[in-house]
Amino acid sequence: MNSKPVTSVDVARKAGVSQSAVSRYFTPGASVSKKMAEKIRIAADELDYRPNVLARAMITGKSRIIGLIVYYFENQFYPEAVEKLSIALQENGYHVLLFMASNTINDVEPVIQEIMGYRVDGIIMVSVSVSSTLAERCRDLDIPVLLFNRDQPKDNLRAVTSDNRLGGELAAKALLRGQPKRVALLAGFSGASTQIDREAGFMAVLQEAGVELHSRADGNYHYTDAADATRQLFDVPDQPDAVFVADDHMALAALDVIRFEFNLKVPEDVAVVGFDDIPQAAWPSFNLTTIRQPINQMVSAAVAMLVDAIEEGNTDVRKVRIPPVEVTRGTTRS
Repeated sequence: MNSKPVTSVDVARKAGVSQSAVSRYFTPGASVSKKMAEKIRIAADELDYRPNVLARAMITGKSRIIGLIVYYFENQFYPEAVEKLSIALQENGYHVLLFMASNTINDVEPVIQEIMGYRVDGIIMVSVSVSSTLAERCRDLDIPVLLFNRDQPKDNLRAVTSDNRLGGELAAKALLRGQPKRVALLAGFSGASTQIDREAGFMAVLQEAGVELHSRADGNYHYTDAADATRQLFDVPDQPDAVFVADDHMALAALDVIRFEFNLKVPEDVAVVGFDDIPQAAWPSFNLTTIRQPINQMVSAAVAMLVDAIEEGNTDVRKVRIPPVEVTRGTTRS
């Protein structure tokens, strides 16, 4: 039995074409005639040929692989973001390698070191941060890095986010329409740019309206932490009658605690606004008023920026912020 791997030379010989034609056929963005492509496809299928992506990377210097680093999938915003990013990158002729990391820089760095071993053409970091030192190393290696749904304002890194400050402003206005007396904030992870900007926008509108923040607790963008934070906010004599929750994942936890542990009615007793507009927010059991992140526009902008950096060598570092919109449902008072 011959165990020798099939090469592009074998395919070229069987198809009666040049090796360069085979290489072009398997290179996204390159072109061959329809007749030649059919010959190569048939020969490759008969020989069960699969191009060696890493070997090609060593020859061309390009792997057409993008490393995608994700914090976690518990929040439904992230599976949707990863799916859309993967599809958009594949449509541009790139493959995706998915890596998991926590949202702390020390845990992210070993993951990036591993990714570099795959000779990736670029890295997208979904809601995770990177140290300035490692970002500089990526630049030295000509590996574009893009932050998605996160920014590091002090670092010279490409970033695509929604306009989180504007989103915080919209959340405050949605709650203030119901003329609340005790407004609370259920915050996310305190070190995240998303949290910092959303809270800044939220507080600015409250201050402009002359409304003091009644109480604040951290949910760290986790369901169980958010449930505990909600208990902290409501286990008091003067309970909040309006709450901005910094993302929908935490808002679902807050709604469960408010309704089933404290037996309060939403929105009659407590108005709630979330952020993201994950699919569950529209479910009748939650019917959550929220601030929608424009995920399709964010994905399009991120992929376009990264592909431009890879294929055109564009070294310009841009930070794109796309305006979110309010989605009014049944958890707020008008």
